[in-house]
Amino acid sequence: MTQLVNDHVRCINTMTDEQLDPTGVKAKFGVPPERIIDYLTLIGDTSDNIPGVPKVGPKTAVKWLDLYGDLDTIIARADEIKGKVGENLRGFLDQIELSRELVTIKCDVELDQSLEQLSLQSPDTDKLRKIYTELEFKTWLRNLDGGDDRDSAHSRDSEADEPSAGTINRDRYETLLELAELEKWIDKLDRAPVYAFDLETDSLDYMQARIVGFSFAVNPGEAAYLPLTHDYPGAPDQINLDKALALFKPLLESPQRKIIGQHFKYDMNVLKRFDIKVPGPAHDTMLESYTLDSTASRHDMDSLSSKHLGHTTITFKELAGTGKNQLTFNQIALEDASAYAAEDADITLRLHQTLGPKLAQLPGPLSIYEEVELPLVPVLSRIECHGVRVDSNLLKIQSGELASAARALEEEAHALADQPFNMASPKQIQEILFTKMEIPVIRKTPKGQPSTAEDVLQELAEKGYRLPELILEHRSLTKLQSTYTDKLPQMVDPDSGRVHTSYHQAVASTGRLSSSDPNLQNIPIRSAEGRRIRQAFIAAPGNQLLAADYSQIELRIMAHLSGDQGLLAAFAEGQDIHRATAAEVFGMLPDQVSSEQRRNAKAINFGLIYGMSAFGLGKQLGIGRGEAQSYIDLYFARYPGVRAYMDETREKARDLGYVETVMGRRLYLPEINARNAQRRQYAERTAINAPMQGTAADLIKRAMIRIDAWLAEQPETIKMIMQVHDELVFELPAEQIEAVRPQIDKLMTDDNPLKVPLEVEIGSGDNWDQAH
Repeated sequence: MTQLVNDHVRCINTMTDEQLDPTGVKAKFGVPPERIIDYLTLIGDTSDNIPGVPKVGPKTAVKWLDLYGDLDTIIARADEIKGKVGENLRGFLDQIELSRELVTIKCDVELDQSLEQLSLQSPDTDKLRKIYTELEFKTWLRNLDGGDDRDSAHSRDSEADEPSAGTINRDRYETLLELAELEKWIDKLDRAPVYAFDLETDSLDYMQARIVGFSFAVNPGEAAYLPLTHDYPGAPDQINLDKALALFKPLLESPQRKIIGQHFKYDMNVLKRFDIKVPGPAHDTMLESYTLDSTASRHDMDSLSSKHLGHTTITFKELAGTGKNQLTFNQIALEDASAYAAEDADITLRLHQTLGPKLAQLPGPLSIYEEVELPLVPVLSRIECHGVRVDSNLLKIQSGELASAARALEEEAHALADQPFNMASPKQIQEILFTKMEIPVIRKTPKGQPSTAEDVLQELAEKGYRLPELILEHRSLTKLQSTYTDKLPQMVDPDSGRVHTSYHQAVASTGRLSSSDPNLQNIPIRSAEGRRIRQAFIAAPGNQLLAADYSQIELRIMAHLSGDQGLLAAFAEGQDIHRATAAEVFGMLPDQVSSEQRRNAKAINFGLIYGMSAFGLGKQLGIGRGEAQSYIDLYFARYPGVRAYMDETREKARDLGYVETVMGRRLYLPEINARNAQRRQYAERTAINAPMQGTAADLIKRAMIRIDAWLAEQPETIKMIMQVHDELVFELPAEQIEAVRPQIDKLMTDDNPLKVPLEVEIGSGDNWDQAH
């Protein structure tokens, strides 16, 4: 910017308040403002990826400009400059004009506005409110409407849904400290057709959280908070927890299901530990939002309130602070806690009143919500609360083995580099690979540095470079150690002796479940190390694990969606689909197909449904792009229905802006018509893949609901304990395995909406690896 400085213009650094006039520019850079363009052309600008003359830094640039006066003279007299740096300059001359153009700030752009129109105007509060709401700038949003007083009237986005009961007034909320007040509210909740309910606890760990209070709402604005165990100094007397639980138990356990919750599964899990078994919510606003638009970035209550009600909620961080000094809810003063908790219930009720009617207008998403997502809540709650047993001793042994293997890789890497370096440091890896070893740079980061991303290292490894291969192996082992073998023993609940994950219904846009603490979905199954970790997931003494996995589910869904006669026939006849594809593509009988041809056909089958290009397929198979393209062409010639489905799906997605699963789950594609080709092509690949992934998710979720209903009629010794991708895992007495196996198979393949049969591979063993 200092190239703009003159007698009338100064450059101000707002971070340091440094101000530069022409004299200041010369003092700082060694050249006056009118030579800054020449100076930058010579040294380049890495922040904008503008190349300079190789090995020419600020000192050399200043020296040349002092000697020759300006860049044009330097160019004209380039032959006079001696040594390697002179050679570099002469070799750079064909690029120098481009660099000069790139560093030059244009000062002659025609503007539609006059200078007077560019003066500071009064803020457009409507536009600001819309922007602040969309981007969740909550403090600025409050300031826009009268400072950061939490009880002030809250703003509304012009596009927000209009809540049914006007603005939110926290002064109307009640805090219940007397038993008589609570009994009146319980009667009110009992008579209400539905009511919002929210639990306040002192922890996010549902297996250890203590109940601090309840909040509930029966109408918009009519909400209350029941504090139970606030114990900060000076906290008022509160109703006894056991007494409150006894009063609420009949209400919460009612089979009528009148509760509206937001992520209510957590509340169910906590209440279960206090002997209150809630059958499930009548509605869950998180799931209503998710089934309406799974591609929305967030489905938490604060975000939904801002988006749909135009209301900025009190956040937990505002009350409790952050970091190591963050308070738990029992330490929050009642006045603040009551406003926060009652607002949660109030907002939850209002969100249901807003989202419910929207969902009712969409038959497909409505059926997914009512028949899949909502009934799945109590199923997942039971799985989570039961947990899974792990062998901590075996995991500790594996941690030692992984650490030892990682050290060996590190030693080999250091020997190859001829020096020690931190294998977790991208900067040090850059220096070793690309500066010291002069390995070709495949891709640069946005800041112009050589990339050390996994796919880059993978490509270098495939080209025969050993060090990138060692770094990748080291990353894999250390990640397994830190994520699983070190961490899992620490996650064993002290009371149950088991690990309890949390399944998330409203994260993956395709409808697949994800899990955290621990993440069960990412334990590798193809590597020996990953399988060893699965060996540490064990059954209780006398029990075994049974694993049931849908076979080639997404290819079956592709056959159904495309209606391709070849694929439909192959699945109907129970053929090995990869062998059948190889026979079609390579023009031979199935029994003539070699193992390599089957492997290639498997790569084609899966690659094409994930939108793999000829380049990607060639890379995976180790063949040229042309040969890979010929495989793809042969595939589509043999399965024309697949090509037609892909073309039709892309076209339909462009028209509608979304795709649907077989059962009606909807996935929106906001960038399907984007001008940016890369984004548009990604959306097109998603359009083809999402119906398959989403239908697979719907199928296994429906199977879980059927199996859970069947288990309710069986001995309590049979438990569903994990869901991972297309697999369900059960724990049961070893002697019951053979009787249960056909039942699980039937329940997972019954009620099949596809035109091809579903198949399930079932195994059993003392641990998860054996069962799989």
